Amino acid sequence: MADSFDDTRLDNPDALATADPLLRRLAESGARVRLEAGGAGEALAALEADAAPRAIVAAGADARLLRAVLEPWSPVPFVAWPGPSLPGWAGALDLVIVLAPAGGDAQTASAVREAVRRGCALVTACPPHSVLAELSQARHSTLLPTQTDDALAVAVVMLQALHRLGVGPEIDADDVARALDEVAVACSPQRDIASNPAKDLAFALADSLPLVWGGSVLAARAARRVAEGLRRTTGRPALAADAAHLLPVLEATRQRDVFADPFTDGAETGASLRPSLLILDDGTEEATIRELRGRLTTTATNHDVRCQTIEGTAGPEMARYALAADHRPVCRHVSRHRVVPRRRGAGGPMSAEGGTKAIIAALLANLGNRGHQVGGVGADQVVVDARGVDPLPRRLRKPGAAAARREAR
Repeated sequence: MADSFDDTRLDNPDALATADPLLRRLAESGARVRLEAGGAGEALAALEADAAPRAIVAAGADARLLRAVLEPWSPVPFVAWPGPSLPGWAGALDLVIVLAPAGGDAQTASAVREAVRRGCALVTACPPHSVLAELSQARHSTLLPTQTDDALAVAVVMLQALHRLGVGPEIDADDVARALDEVAVACSPQRDIASNPAKDLAFALADSLPLVWGGSVLAARAARRVAEGLRRTTGRPALAADAAHLLPVLEATRQRDVFADPFTDGAETGASLRPSLLILDDGTEEATIRELRGRLTTTATNHDVRCQTIEGTAGPEMARYALAADHRPVCRHVSRHRVVPRRRGAGGPMSAEGGTKAIIAALLANLGNRGHQVGGVGADQVVVDARGVDPLPRRLRKPGAAAARREAR
């Protein structure tokens, strides 16, 4: 029998207890931001703005994370270089920045070694006693000591360093940490399904194949990290792409058969799961982005594809990014995420003050919950009326509703 969504686990004390270590790490995201900012305070205070570099090269595996925030803002050319070594043109007039909260790898080490050899200005965020810290010792090098392996928290510190050097936006670590804390409280796994928007979002994306889209540079990068986390956590396909690549998938989706019986016609399998559209909106209101967003939502509605919109429009860029998309692996059975749904037609948008690092848990809940089934019907297979609209809003459903419907039939 195909895997299906088990809504009872969202309020199951045993499932919550099993997931507590993973969810606790998500709840501590704000604390890690404060810890990193405090630990690097002395190094940040020693930085002073000098002549602007010719270009900035972000090296290492997390280079694209910084580019998502800095590329629209940077007053000088900005290049993300996740590969080994450095671009051939990088030299003494350029600034190289490296994020390596876990100590880095051979490729990152080669980039640091090359930056020192060429005389580049270098800012490295890594553990103080790591190999990278030793390699980065040079006249024009600054070490930002890390306390955790959280790339997002370390990125906040790096952005503060770039602001001190005059080439980055002003970032308040407390603002980022406070936003993460607020959402962690609002979406606690201990809150009931009826009042927990994270679990409601889990209902919305249960038994589906997520398509994730972000219009701006920031939202697009967040979408890729969300899809990456979805694939890692559930083992199911998840696609983050431009609108031009997502539209054909939506257009090829068949209309739902409102008279189909999930018991006699068979439950959906991994090969036949319907897509669901998740839009990450960071508040960018450019005309082209609005047009693409409208085309996606209209196409999804016309093909009866559920569409959810997560809006993270408050605060500076890094706060919005943190609220939208960090991709740490989380439990497959329970979820946490701040989303307030508004239903419209076949799957109206959800609005939110922001997401959290818990977004993957919110999206998944039981998406990867293999072996925990409730009959042959999932949350995305409920009985619908003649218009194809779910007759009972998801936020009003009680735990075990899927099982109750099955028994009633």
